[in-house]
Amino acid sequence: MSQTAVRREVYFHGRVQGVGFRQTTYELARKFRGVGFVQNLPDGRVLLTAEGEPEELDRFVAGIVAAMGRRVAGYDTDETPARGNFHDFTIQY
Repeated sequence: MSQTAVRREVYFHGRVQGVGFRQTTYELARKFRGVGFVQNLPDGRVLLTAEGEPEELDRFVAGIVAAMGRRVAGYDTDETPARGNFHDFTIQY
């Protein structure tokens, strides 16, 4: 992982559970070289935790919104330095 890599936690809200959001995100992660995970939260949101180059993560999130946009009412993002503890992308249950 490069020194410019970041970790983003993106909280999507809207009608984002029960609509294939996690599977779509998983499939897009391969296209955008995403590592991390996607997970439904008890409060109805979906959490994406991903690490990579900032520009690549921007494209990844934009791809998710483009694919699931009508389901996404909005999202909030927290960014910290990458920790380097992911080797692939998974769906958390």
